[in-house]
Amino acid sequence: MTEFTVGRIDDIPIGEGRAFAVDGAQVAVFRLRDGSLRALGAVCPHRGGPLADGLVDDAVVVCPLHGYTYDLCTGTERTGSDLTVPVYHALADPDGTLRVRIGSPAESGAG
Repeated sequence: MTEFTVGRIDDIPIGEGRAFAVDGAQVAVFRLRDGSLRALGAVCPHRGGPLADGLVDDAVVVCPLHGYTYDLCTGTERTGSDLTVPVYHALADPDGTLRVRIGSPAESGAG
């Protein structure tokens, strides 16, 4: 796994997501209302919807195009399809630097 600096934690308003290009991957980083971070692949596999623009709560993000709902910890779609998106690890340093770990999504975990 490799860590990449993608910006500052303040780049993402609380309760929203932002997409970043990270080592050839599109990653959506979400800053949840409790201040925690989650990171998923930024593109819905159904029709390419921008997941960073979806509605997010503390457990899921809803694709803004067709309503597919992805678990923020596992990347699995929760409305009965077999769709999944990769899960990555996002973290903020004490100085506010936002980093994403890229590697095997299964090894990265969420958080």
